[in-house]
Amino acid sequence: MTGSEVTPSFRLAYVPGVIPGKWVRIWQERLPDVPLTLVPVPAADAHATLRAREAEAGFVRLPVDGDDLHAIPLYTETTVVVVPKDHLITAAEEVTTADLADETVLHPLDDTLGWETLPGEAAFTRPETTADAIELVAAGIGLLAVPQSLARLHHRRDLTYRPLTDAPVSRVALSWPKDDPAELVEDLIGIVRGRTVNSTRGRPAARPAEDRTGEKRRTAAKGQNGSARKSGGTGRGAAKGRTARSGGAKSTHRGAPRRKP
Repeated sequence: MTGSEVTPSFRLAYVPGVIPGKWVRIWQERLPDVPLTLVPVPAADAHATLRAREAEAGFVRLPVDGDDLHAIPLYTETTVVVVPKDHLITAAEEVTTADLADETVLHPLDDTLGWETLPGEAAFTRPETTADAIELVAAGIGLLAVPQSLARLHHRRDLTYRPLTDAPVSRVALSWPKDDPAELVEDLIGIVRGRTVNSTRGRPAARPAEDRTGEKRRTAAKGQNGSARKSGGTGRGAAKGRTARSGGAKSTHRGAPRRKP
């Protein structure tokens, strides 16, 4: 390696709630020579991280602001309401926003749902983060609506959650700068979309020319050997047939009656 060569690497940002482990494992299997570094970022800072080139791509929450970022939606999350385990809401399997009309509903500053009108009664203040809001729920101060992945991320034994059927939802997407070279990003897109390594849009490593030439020679030799075996088999079969016919004629001559003198 010369001094001007740089080992390729890839920085992948991700927001809270997204678990990129399965995609990272596939990346390491397919691109073992390209180190992948995970960059955790708050949801509100994800787009700025990509624009500042602090990561080549990232798992973000939609919508993506501005037109300078690509975004491929991946999946939509279920919205849930987080409540104390002894709350009356836990008696239902799922709830609606109308069921929260008499409840204090917390609205953290890093909210990812984009409410037009928050259900229930507003809390006296907005918590700084979702983590802070979870602490307030545990203290009995209010309830919290979040994507299910965030409820799992901030799991506590004294809290539980129920699906909130008519609430806004959060969509997770893979995003990257539009003007950035996308060769490695294309590999990542293939991984998250479930393409196989031999997909037409993948980039399987090319074999050396001498390997391909050797394979052609082996294929040709195999074909010639097969033809020779086929020809030899026909010759043996024909000879066997002639022997059988000859033997049959001899047997007929021995069986003929002898003439009297």
